[in-house]
Amino acid sequence: MSRVYNFSAGPSTLPLPVLERAAAEMLDCNGSGQSVMEMSHRSKDFEKIICGTEALFRELLAIPDNYKVLFLQGGASSQFAMIPLNFMNKNGKADYVVTGQWAKKSYQEGARYGNARVVASSEDKTFSYIPELTADMFDPEADYVHVCWNNTIYGTHYSKIPPVGNIPLIADMSSSILSEKVDVAKYGMIYAGAQKNMAPAGLTVCIIREDMIGNARDITPNMFNYKTHADANSLFNTPPAYCIYILGLVLDWLKNEVGGIEKMHEINVKKAGILYDFLDGSSMFKSTVKGDDRSLMNIPFVTGDGELDKKFVAEATANGFVNIKGHRSVGGMRASIYNAMPVEGVQKLVDFMSEFEKNN
Repeated sequence: MSRVYNFSAGPSTLPLPVLERAAAEMLDCNGSGQSVMEMSHRSKDFEKIICGTEALFRELLAIPDNYKVLFLQGGASSQFAMIPLNFMNKNGKADYVVTGQWAKKSYQEGARYGNARVVASSEDKTFSYIPELTADMFDPEADYVHVCWNNTIYGTHYSKIPPVGNIPLIADMSSSILSEKVDVAKYGMIYAGAQKNMAPAGLTVCIIREDMIGNARDITPNMFNYKTHADANSLFNTPPAYCIYILGLVLDWLKNEVGGIEKMHEINVKKAGILYDFLDGSSMFKSTVKGDDRSLMNIPFVTGDGELDKKFVAEATANGFVNIKGHRSVGGMRASIYNAMPVEGVQKLVDFMSEFEKNN
């Protein structure tokens, strides 16, 4: 069997050892005589899985004890509504920094529930940078500040935590979670869809400071109330059980085979450096993001010629570099090089790009 190098922005590539272990345990997980997909979520067998997954997640991210970890459904997009329903409840205000499509959608959803304000935006330059943020830009009466930490489509990433003072900072980390160290205590909430760096699509992980939970609006549906899930330890209803199981395997791989998040970050810096160095020296391919705002996870690039872009995508796909086409809103190409993408895959992509440049 020949596996391709999958540069998809999500659902994305998973670590090969995780896939192999999941395959070996497909019919009989941990001696239970059944697949995880068949287990009752109320069983002792699944209790071990979900508790073990949470424990590893807390350990790797050094999550303080006063934070809840919730395993939810609905994707990160559901959080766009859940956040204002649960947290825009003191002054009815929230500040948003709009740095891409998902940040903009989050702001638009928040505006349905209260006074959502765009503090800063990079839309003027096609979201190709992170705006400079200063403390005086934020409303001290805002119930929270929302940011999208890594912008999947446009390839930008925050290099420093916004100076929000005592306002709870909420971050969508869907495309960067587990790729770098995070000081969780600096945030009121972190959330992430699993399908980029953690597990298959269907799971969303939320890390929420406990004092923020329990003040949802009266109109909030039970399933959209964080307290519902916190009180039930993510088992209010049937959770995305198989995704939680795969996340546990990914976390085990990250801890015991990679060596932890700091080591993972070193590898991610190396991978991104290989591609960015090539782009910066190329006479054909150009990065669309410059400076400190460059993402280590998602790297968009262009040739400047739409037909040449199409030719490159077609030839790359034929050579086993799949899902390299850029998002439909920006065109060009994009290499998503999440944790599971090996250094070898990035190097081979660069070798292919160099050969394509010579021939075209």
